[in-house]
Amino acid sequence: MKKLNENELVKIKNFSKKIRKHILDMALYAGASSSHFGGALSIVEIISTLFSHQMNLNKKNKYLETRDRFILSKGHACLAYYAALCEIGFIKKDELKTFEKNDSNLLGHPVANKELGIEFSNGSLGMGLSLGIGLCISSKKKRNNFNVYTILGDGECNEGSVWEGMMAASHFKLDNLYIFIDRNNFQQTGSNDEIMCLNDLKAKLISFGWNTIEIDGHNINEISNALNLNVKNKPTAIIANTIKGKGFSFSENNNNWHHAVLTKSTYEKALTELENYE
Repeated sequence: MKKLNENELVKIKNFSKKIRKHILDMALYAGASSSHFGGALSIVEIISTLFSHQMNLNKKNKYLETRDRFILSKGHACLAYYAALCEIGFIKKDELKTFEKNDSNLLGHPVANKELGIEFSNGSLGMGLSLGIGLCISSKKKRNNFNVYTILGDGECNEGSVWEGMMAASHFKLDNLYIFIDRNNFQQTGSNDEIMCLNDLKAKLISFGWNTIEIDGHNINEISNALNLNVKNKPTAIIANTIKGKGFSFSENNNNWHHAVLTKSTYEKALTELENYE
């Protein structure tokens, strides 16, 4: 297992801080539009590790068949996705200001746009895993040797299509498929335990034939290590225990921030907190 060196760790931490700043800016630009603030913040370290370190994906190889693929199955967390694409050069910083505006390319859920690095449209939950499975089968049949990385929400795991996909991925021995389950314990209208309890998610995934690892989803070293613990002929599921709204005192574990509108005063408070964020 290859561990991150100090320079790599610092790079990913700095990338994460920039992602949080972009999320704040886009949420403020959006005004009264819903920005799914909390669910974007819970995946920042995951998406930063993938985009700044792990994936073979950049602006120069965006049309190569051998590039890695990323799918944001929990599409409502697109603030983090757009921010990462901005940091690696796909989206211009000024374009982030158009988030959820008329005629924008950056809508409240991702819409496929290869020029901007957005591989797939994602709105309705439960589709991203199946898309990833198709890509992984294609990668193996064509011997393109790319990996697929997909982020699902824990609330999204209420969808039956997710569990059909779980069976299919292990059946086809897709060891080029990696999923993160963002386990922040909330969904739109309440806690997972109230709405549809997942119980022992790790045991479920193991029983479905997945190489399954459970981590702190905000610990960059743990994220990177988990991505290196792949097992031949098994897809890898990484259960990432996270905090919805991570990074800001007013939004952490506060499900109101699934949809809450960011005001100028709250934005200023968040900027102050971001300066001291580790």
